Amino acid sequence: MQVVADTSALVSLGCADSVDLHGVLHDEYDVLVPRRVFEELEETSGYRDPAAEAAEHALSQLSTDAVVDVALDPDFPLDDGENAAVSLANSEAADLFLCDEYNQIGVVHASLRESRLVTTPKLLEVFVHCGVVSSEEALEAFDEVASVRSWMDNSYVCRARDALESYDASD
Repeated sequence: MQVVADTSALVSLGCADSVDLHGVLHDEYDVLVPRRVFEELEETSGYRDPAAEAAEHALSQLSTDAVVDVALDPDFPLDDGENAAVSLANSEAADLFLCDEYNQIGVVHASLRESRLVTTPKLLEVFVHCGVVSSEEALEAFDEVASVRSWMDNSYVCRARDALESYDASD
């Protein structure tokens, strides 16, 4: 299966120390990113904070053939990274589009033609469902990511964590 990823989600995945979520992502999926996302990861990696380390890890996982040039949609209302990622997902008819743009998730969802929108919390749930990450590992990784990304006040994220906890209860 092919997944196109946005900068936000790749940084989020790299914020987990307990599980190599990038490794799992690349083991399970053929990952593509637009050049603009690659450039945003490079920019982010230039800082001195946990997001910079996460961006460096994301960059280390990407092969050169995973980075694709794509034209931007001049009418797309979000930043160039999301624009390029949505454009790539649409042009490739990717199976999944991985994005953590929670404030504008409806715009992202409505802009996708064939790709299924997935966020980092939902991807963790998929990893648990597929048996590639345990529910305990997913919850620990979720909490690590949430603390770095300041997610805990977001109702979507809280509900996603509740779903992960229900996997833990059913194990």
